[in-house]
Amino acid sequence: MASLQPSATVTLRDLGLLDRLVACTKYCADVCPEVANGSRLIVSDSWTAQTEQILAARPDLVLASVPYQLEAVAAILRAGIRFLGLAPRRLADIYTDMAAIAGVMGAWESGQSVISAMQNEIEAVRERAASASKPKVFCEEWGKPIIASQPWVAELVEAAGGAFIAAPGKMLTPEEVASAQPDIIVAAWCGAGDRVPLEKIVEQRGWTDLPAVRQERVFCIDDELLNTPATGLLGGLRALAWALHPELFPRSAGIRQLHGV
Repeated sequence: MASLQPSATVTLRDLGLLDRLVACTKYCADVCPEVANGSRLIVSDSWTAQTEQILAARPDLVLASVPYQLEAVAAILRAGIRFLGLAPRRLADIYTDMAAIAGVMGAWESGQSVISAMQNEIEAVRERAASASKPKVFCEEWGKPIIASQPWVAELVEAAGGAFIAAPGKMLTPEEVASAQPDIIVAAWCGAGDRVPLEKIVEQRGWTDLPAVRQERVFCIDDELLNTPATGLLGGLRALAWALHPELFPRSAGIRQLHGV
């Protein structure tokens, strides 16, 4: 099979099925280093997919996610190759996608086990944070323009004991964010890894007097921990839990805090 989406590749890893993977994207290797051993063709992702690359790998199944390159999808289907397209928004959608991948690969029981383990960890964090205060949290997936993180991130913020203050996926102005007076700001820009320039955006947006900045509660969380809809989100949840409630949760990997603005 060929995977054009990192989340699908992570799910294949969790199911113990990477040996079935003949092609994936360079972004898959960022979140799943096991695929970067030179044994697989590296192809373009769902949006920039190139038909010739995919067909050269001779897959019997292609896994992709929105946004799709429609011409490539049409060519894949014309070639008689099965295509499974994913479009998650909420955690429930992510579980459904994981189950769909497991089902089409004949690994239903393994899929249910992976899903249950993910759900159990999220619920354990929710229960531990349930009695704590609920800080107001703004989390963004892009900075120019400012775009609030996806619905599944809002659900993770709530599980970690916070109140997500924006409409998920909505574009906002700096003034709109400031008017909500967030207690915590989290930046997890798609494709930026851990390189979001926190000090720069706080100053350029005029946010230096916000509660989150005054209390030094501005964070960058690694992109793949919040923007790859698969089990890696658990790492993002752990980072959020520490950022929101350091008195309850230990610091985890993949989070950087802004100091001294």
